[in-house]
Amino acid sequence: MADLRELFDSATCVLFDFDGPICRLFAGYPAENVAADLLKQLRQQGKGGLLSPQEAASGDPHAVLRSLARINPRSAYLVGLEAGLTEHELLATDTAEPTPYADELICALQAREYGLAITTNNSASVASRYLTARGLVDFFGPHIHGRTQDLLRLKPDPDCLLRALDSTGVPASRALMIGDTPADCEAARKAGVTFVGYARNERKRKALLGAGADESGVVSSLGPVLDTVVGA
Repeated sequence: MADLRELFDSATCVLFDFDGPICRLFAGYPAENVAADLLKQLRQQGKGGLLSPQEAASGDPHAVLRSLARINPRSAYLVGLEAGLTEHELLATDTAEPTPYADELICALQAREYGLAITTNNSASVASRYLTARGLVDFFGPHIHGRTQDLLRLKPDPDCLLRALDSTGVPASRALMIGDTPADCEAARKAGVTFVGYARNERKRKALLGAGADESGVVSSLGPVLDTVVGA
């Protein structure tokens, strides 16, 4: 893969995953507890047996929704669980931790006239709330693309990336995505978008490499990415 400078030189728009590259949304509001609450709601509705033990033990609220969507994507209980997850996510913004260098990177990209968009499995309202509090929401404008009621379209489906490309008017060949999960990597590949992986620890790095991310495009800090953009 080309080095970071070449990647950014060839891009005119940067698509950010939200939870990870921009902030740790659940830093003070554990995602495992959110997943447990969703499972509790499911059991209260007599639907607890729908998930396998492995799916129920994932600790990932998005994985819970994705698994349920595969069973019955139009169910009323799934609509209720998605709304409940959004409420949890909104509360989590109060204790979310900014990813080091993320704010500065967003400002540097905007100053150099890159297009900016959010492509996330979180609710768009959650990303908007966090970015508003950080004074960054205007840099993204209408280009905040979160999950829809069609939960089969959560990443690794490329739906939110394709919506971002459509809304910004940028071809996939001129877009770059910064993400931190194998689902981000797969969604970018399906959308034809160059992927830069952010891996804040070795576990995440191995997961990204295992998903096919190019080692030269995986960074442990956004600091080098910021240096690349500022020095461009």
